[in-house]
Amino acid sequence: MMGEAVTPDEIDELARRAQDGDRDAMEMLLTAVRPRTLNVCRGVLPYTPDAEDACQEALIKVSQKIGTWNQQGRFTTWLHMVAVNSARSTYRRMKNQAVAADPQESGAMARPDPRTTSVIAGTRLDLLEAMETLERDHPQFVEPLLLRDVYGLPYEEIAQLVGAPLGTIKAQIHHGRRLVRPLLAESS
Repeated sequence: MMGEAVTPDEIDELARRAQDGDRDAMEMLLTAVRPRTLNVCRGVLPYTPDAEDACQEALIKVSQKIGTWNQQGRFTTWLHMVAVNSARSTYRRMKNQAVAADPQESGAMARPDPRTTSVIAGTRLDLLEAMETLERDHPQFVEPLLLRDVYGLPYEEIAQLVGAPLGTIKAQIHHGRRLVRPLLAESS
């Protein structure tokens, strides 16, 4: 199974076996989903070493929290959210370390100015800052908005993943977009 591409059905089966305590299945599952997890993390953290750190954290979370996958949707959908949260957590940690550094120290890492850092250039700092603000003020909108607008998941899949009605998800995404637009405009 590991020498070729693993199908979503095979990943689901590995995840079920891993939930039941099969260590070999867990190892095969983590190996199979690592490239997908890294790609999700790269979507938030384009600097490869940062994305790799987030990916490793996500895979550790998968192994620790696999019991929380409810088997109603695809394992990869659940994995996607674990990876997004890990990447955002890694971003927060890096941001706090950068802000805590003394700018007077030689060699200290300066915090990039989001007004001069473009999403188009690949850094996504303005988007991450906007998501941080949205999460602080309106946390219910962050997850659906990220899943739809950053990762392109279909509305139905997002509704299933977060356990909310489809209409609620569409409304949350709409309101989230309305709240984030001015934040992104301020940073350009």
